Amino acid sequence: MAQLSESVTELIAQLAKLPGIGRKSAERLAYHLLRVNKSEAMAFADAIRNVRENVRYCSVCFNLAESETCAICEDSRRDQSTLCIVEQPRDLMSLEQAGVFGGLYHVLLGRIAPLEGIGPEQLTIDPLVDRVRAGGIKEVIMATNPTVEGDGTALHISNLLGNYDVTITRLARGITTGSILEFTNKEILADAIAGRQKY
Repeated sequence: MAQLSESVTELIAQLAKLPGIGRKSAERLAYHLLRVNKSEAMAFADAIRNVRENVRYCSVCFNLAESETCAICEDSRRDQSTLCIVEQPRDLMSLEQAGVFGGLYHVLLGRIAPLEGIGPEQLTIDPLVDRVRAGGIKEVIMATNPTVEGDGTALHISNLLGNYDVTITRLARGITTGSILEFTNKEILADAIAGRQKY
């Protein structure tokens, strides 16, 4: 049986570490990168390098940004009194693509998951409470994923915000329990935002 070169073996091993990519998919991707012209492969490598060097978390909402704050936080046309809480930047992007929410966001960068050793202190909950405490926020929408951990995280946050003069709502449950926002179609997300209810 022919041995793969060390470079190809390493590329396959690195690709196989990506979420949802098994060994066979990693091999297909590696051979694809070997088949494309050099400039296309190098553009792919440069895109990875640029993301790692230039993208950081927004200092306000923890969305992905290439400067101190993200484009959403810098947009003065957005409703500054409504804050939507999501678990990950990809959840924010799903809501933005639905095109029905015009307020601000706060990205938790995860959810409370005690069995995985993730507690509130590892999320961006303290900066969230600081934002609400600073004033100006009238409504906080809990848009955590409808899972046991997502609901537990939303409950924890709603308890922390209970002493502040804000209305706490949650997405309507057209989004089924156990589903992930990233994979929910935009019509369901639009209905969920429009039909949100008091938490």
